[in-house]
Amino acid sequence: MPRPILATVHLCALRHNLERLQRAAPDSRLWAVVKANAYGHGLERVFPALRAADGFALLDLAEAERLRALDWRGPILLLEGCFEARDLELCSRLNLWHVVHCEEQIDWLAAHKTHQPHRVFLKMNSGMNRLGFRPAALRSAWARLNALPQVDEISLVTHFSDADSARFGADGIAHQLEAFAAATSDLPGERSLCNSAATLRHAGRELGSGALAADWVRGGIALYGSAPDHPEHRSADWQLQPAMTLASRLIAVQQVEAGESIGYGSTFIAPAGMRIGIVACGYADGYPRHAGSGTPVLVRGRLSRLVGRVSMDMLAVDLGPAEADAPPCQIGDEVVLWGRSRHGALLPVDEVAQAAGTIGYELLCAVAARVPFALDEAEPAAPAA
Repeated sequence: MPRPILATVHLCALRHNLERLQRAAPDSRLWAVVKANAYGHGLERVFPALRAADGFALLDLAEAERLRALDWRGPILLLEGCFEARDLELCSRLNLWHVVHCEEQIDWLAAHKTHQPHRVFLKMNSGMNRLGFRPAALRSAWARLNALPQVDEISLVTHFSDADSARFGADGIAHQLEAFAAATSDLPGERSLCNSAATLRHAGRELGSGALAADWVRGGIALYGSAPDHPEHRSADWQLQPAMTLASRLIAVQQVEAGESIGYGSTFIAPAGMRIGIVACGYADGYPRHAGSGTPVLVRGRLSRLVGRVSMDMLAVDLGPAEADAPPCQIGDEVVLWGRSRHGALLPVDEVAQAAGTIGYELLCAVAARVPFALDEAEPAAPAA
């Protein structure tokens, strides 16, 4: 039999999360963000569940080609725009919309020969200080684009650095919203402001001259069931469902005595006699090596913990005291690293990530190519009584 590790993509959860974001911003159209191979879930796998989105947003031209090959004829937005001048040829052929965030990209457009003008999203750096034109340079960039026959419609976009924060005031997103509103107040074109966190936390709010209910919102991590502002909110607080379960099985059970160590480096010493389960999952599968003892796991639907250091292909979990009355776990029992157990219990990826000192985004994107994937159409099972 194949090695017993499996990542399952839950299509009903993806549909549910898409609808949840659409309800959060009912007056906006929604980009389903599928960069990084749909946050590790697989572009082709998630597409059937997300095709009710108004458009797809991503980074790579190759991913855009894959979307068109799936017969998607709607909008596709390149969130970082073109990386070199010749990328514009593929944008023309695939009818891609693309972000313009620097003067060089405008230069490429000016030299580009095309029969079909391009739809562009002019990006403003409102305080993220990553991509985009600063407010003082935005109008000049807009004027250059507006004068080009290669450009059709110009939309406006920015990105918030602290949308996942409880702060809405000067230290949150308000200062960026105000800067964007002031710089773009009399410019035509559609607007896109909110990512997952801003959509769930702030969509529809107004502050001074700035409104967050823009023409487009960008649904990213929330589509996949992770809370964008964890730990302040859990995924359940936002009525999100996990779109991926990473599960494996016990391949060995050990009984250790008090004072014995477990795993490389002897980082965990048994405080008393205990049973240890060995799980077919390690850092070569994408599970974080830096996850320490105490990181939560589900064994047969019950909450347990990682013990010792994660190795390349295996990790160890606590199966309880040696003298426990419960039926002993055995080889073949289910272990859920994150997601939903077949017993109905749920372990949010955000809680695993927090214990490992990272974020759910990284864990979902890091699942290794050697891990097989399956699709699940079933509605989530009710938790076991």
